[in-house]
Amino acid sequence: MLFARHGRLRRRNRKRRSILLFGALLLASLIALVLATVAFTGQQILLSQCNLADVRPLALGENSFLYTDNGQQLGVVPSATNRQRLPLSQISPSLPQATVAIEDARFWQHGALDYQGILRAFYQDLSKGHIVQGGSTITQELVRNLYIGTTKQRTLPRKIKEACLATKIFEQKTRKKILAEYLNEVFYGRHAYGAQAASRTYFSKPASRLTLVQAALLAGLPQAPTVFDPLTNPHAALVRRNQVLHAMFKNGYITASKLRTATRKKLELRPGHLYTQQHQPSFFGWATQQLPKRLGKHGQRQVELGGLQVKTTLDMRLQGLGVHAISSVLHSPADPAAALVSIDPQTGAVKAMVNYLPSGRRMQFNLATQAKRSTGSAFKPITLATALSAGDSIYSTFYGPPELNIITPECRQGHGYWDVHNSADEAAGTMNLLSATAQSVNTIFAQLIARIGVRNVQYMARNLGITERIGGPYFRQACAITLGSVGFTPLELTDVYATLASGGVQHDPQAFESIRGPNGKLIPLKSTGRRVLTANVAAQVTGALRGVVTGGTGTAAALGSRPVAGKTGTAENFQDAWFCGYVPQLVTCVWIGYPKGEIPLLNVEGVGEVFGGTLPAEIWHNYMAGAVGNLPVKQFPTPDYNGGTYISGSGTYGYSPYSSPTG
Repeated sequence: MLFARHGRLRRRNRKRRSILLFGALLLASLIALVLATVAFTGQQILLSQCNLADVRPLALGENSFLYTDNGQQLGVVPSATNRQRLPLSQISPSLPQATVAIEDARFWQHGALDYQGILRAFYQDLSKGHIVQGGSTITQELVRNLYIGTTKQRTLPRKIKEACLATKIFEQKTRKKILAEYLNEVFYGRHAYGAQAASRTYFSKPASRLTLVQAALLAGLPQAPTVFDPLTNPHAALVRRNQVLHAMFKNGYITASKLRTATRKKLELRPGHLYTQQHQPSFFGWATQQLPKRLGKHGQRQVELGGLQVKTTLDMRLQGLGVHAISSVLHSPADPAAALVSIDPQTGAVKAMVNYLPSGRRMQFNLATQAKRSTGSAFKPITLATALSAGDSIYSTFYGPPELNIITPECRQGHGYWDVHNSADEAAGTMNLLSATAQSVNTIFAQLIARIGVRNVQYMARNLGITERIGGPYFRQACAITLGSVGFTPLELTDVYATLASGGVQHDPQAFESIRGPNGKLIPLKSTGRRVLTANVAAQVTGALRGVVTGGTGTAAALGSRPVAGKTGTAENFQDAWFCGYVPQLVTCVWIGYPKGEIPLLNVEGVGEVFGGTLPAEIWHNYMAGAVGNLPVKQFPTPDYNGGTYISGSGTYGYSPYSSPTG
């Protein structure tokens, strides 16, 4: 009876347990259904709070890099932030591992939001009575960097928008893509945004070569870049780095042996100078000034956002030849300075730009682009081109006495006339404009500008490549400009001669061969020249300048059988000395002078009085011999000297523009 009673009780209990189990399962199912419904409804409500298409990414700056024509880095054009984007494959594997371990350990398991992490953070915050732990994922952090900004405000609407955008990004991108973008955007301190900039800033190496301990150090910085700055707070940085290493061990990225070895190591810092270091600073500085202009209407904004890969026109072989040519002539620390500029006449590409101080002192001032110096007779080809373009014959003859007084109204000076002297007052006699150019006869070119008019010569100068404002302090409306009473830079004057060498087509000096945007695509660069001289006028001027080198004031510049055209220039009292010349493929100007003032060039390297045909022509020759030595010998176009109005100048004075001599 007892046995039967126990059996009935067991069956009754079993039935009760089955009913309870069924009820529990039913309740659990109902709860799961409710939770699923709430979750689905909540997600739909969440996703309705934002539209990724309507959100504009924040303008995140990125550095631009300038390279020579063969790929050597010249320097960095900084944006407001230092940044270089990289694919994940070009980042050391240790950095993404360390970042995930310390920032978002469940990154590879959860979605855009980590609900487990949110609950854990909520519990921690609740138990402490204030916010001590965040539940943000790497995807949410990316949203802050890309769309919202890193403000410390933690309002509910902001968090909802952040979660919404993170969810939508997660639907569109893989985890690897999200992690790569995060590593390229996150702030590591010291203006370094992204793994590459941080690696260069703290270790002077690319992100692909980061060691385990270096990657761990970087991974620990985003939480508090200033607090953990290894350069100012090395102890705090070391503690934080070791926290990251322990997190990597905990999450299975490194072994216990690697952890012990890594935590014993020092910080391995080697601060970099990539973002401040410059090579060829004169050219680099000029090129960075030209970059916004070259990019057009929104160029300044493009440079600020950065990410440009810029291939410049600078030829390092020619640059080296230029430095050597100058230093081999100007040896003494007390010698004057020199500048050299080379331009490809067919494109306007600046191939070399040298500023040289024999003392070795670096200048903040760019002599090639900023030094406005008197050109001396190097200006005369501009006057000649003006006369020939006006229809005068190059065979027009003038008498060039040692001294001449010009009384044409626009040439008059304070005493009622313009007193012109030839160099050393030697009598030049009667000659045509070919010979007058070769011998650089001042009194003949004074008559020529008096005849054709100062304004016309100034307009011609502007057309040929001079950018100085007409009427300004360096380009006054005075007849004396034909003798070099102006202030032009070596770059400007080189461009003038490049226009002559190109057959009369003027190209603005170009610093860039190609520019690629942040997406790697080429940005179109319009570089069309404009014809400012007829081909025959340019050929006639070139023919006259060839006489300077073959039998005039510039014979020291001759390159053997290779045709050379050029002109010497010597300022009053020998304060500046020039030689500008060209072969069909390359144009170069050399200037010598003291940058601190208009000091006569006397007794320099054994030369008592330095004029354009001495040291400048010697430097030009030495440079061009190497620069064009491997280029084929090309002939200049043959000019047609027939035609034009034949003018006969008697050496007397008083001209009205475009009229016959009056005395």
